Amino acid sequence: MDPQKRELRKLKRTVKRAGSKRRRRQFKRDLIENPEEAAFSEENFGRNSSAGFNGMDRDATRRRSDA
Repeated sequence: MDPQKRELRKLKRTVKRAGSKRRRRQFKRDLIENPEEAAFSEENFGRNSSAGFNGMDRDATRRRSDA
């Protein structure tokens, strides 16, 4: 496997894990501070969003044939 591709995947996993931890912590905080509105709180990953990594590895292993 390409070392750069491996590093990108590792970085994406790290960012996703950090975002999940932050989201769980935020939901717990919302439950304590405002239990009535906690179910309606929205997710905000901030800098821990992995959306920027989506589709970065468009090499030959990811391409699908049109057949």
